Amino acid sequence: MGRSAARRTGRRRGRRRGPARGVLVLLALGAVLVTAGAAVAYWRDARPPVTDDQVADVADALDAAGTPTPSAGTSAPPSAKSSPTPSSASPSPSSSPSAIAIPATGPGTFVTARADGTTVGTGSRVRRYKVLVEEGIDVRPSTAAAEIADVLADRRGWTRDGITSFRLVSTGSYDFVVKIATPGTVDRICGAAGLRTRGEVNCSVGTDVVVNLKRWVLGSPEFDGPIHEYRALIVNHEVGHRIGHGHETCPGAGRPAPAMMQQIKGLKGCVANAWPYDRNGEYLGGPSVP
Repeated sequence: MGRSAARRTGRRRGRRRGPARGVLVLLALGAVLVTAGAAVAYWRDARPPVTDDQVADVADALDAAGTPTPSAGTSAPPSAKSSPTPSSASPSPSSSPSAIAIPATGPGTFVTARADGTTVGTGSRVRRYKVLVEEGIDVRPSTAAAEIADVLADRRGWTRDGITSFRLVSTGSYDFVVKIATPGTVDRICGAAGLRTRGEVNCSVGTDVVVNLKRWVLGSPEFDGPIHEYRALIVNHEVGHRIGHGHETCPGAGRPAPAMMQQIKGLKGCVANAWPYDRNGEYLGGPSVP
């Protein structure tokens, strides 16, 4: 055979070998894919299921980190444009009972509530009083005066002694003044008399019954009752000082705490109570505090 014929024969043999090699490569790739698929199926079937508790744990961790948690049954793909939801603080007591803001301090000037001269109680000793509200706070003087008058008129209040009655006035002489003020202003008024209110409590100074706006709005963690009942305690306690009553303490476990007890400092086994008298006219007192 000549050289040219040998070259043609070699080319034909080379072309025959090409398809055989391609088939081998495809078979090898197929085997790899089958093996990988089997492994995935095994992992899917063999791995332990994710429980609801584990999902909850993850959700709690995300919440703690300030990251928004997807709703159940939905997916939340990450996005570079989305920002974490800031974790909100627990709602303060003021957000539930009232939307009244509590500034740290105020101007120290007051607005006097108007009066119609009405007297509550039948006692011969008429005590004239004013209601003043610090300027710039979210308490209307007329609303505060009406609430205080309702407390003083209640038959569980100080008029039950048969001696005392009260009349709201806006001008002229008076026996005492009820002032509702910001914590900072309360501290200034009470501090001038040597009393430390620390932005937290009320005080009675001279003819002034000084009510801390924080207590008027938030009540007290020691008082288990609605906010209007705690406001009644504030009025009854401080007015009680104005008509000559001193501090008292718990008369016994489970009994009503005296209105003249400093209940914000703890109940000592007593039950929170806002009124000096019960509905039958019995005085709810306790041992005097020196």
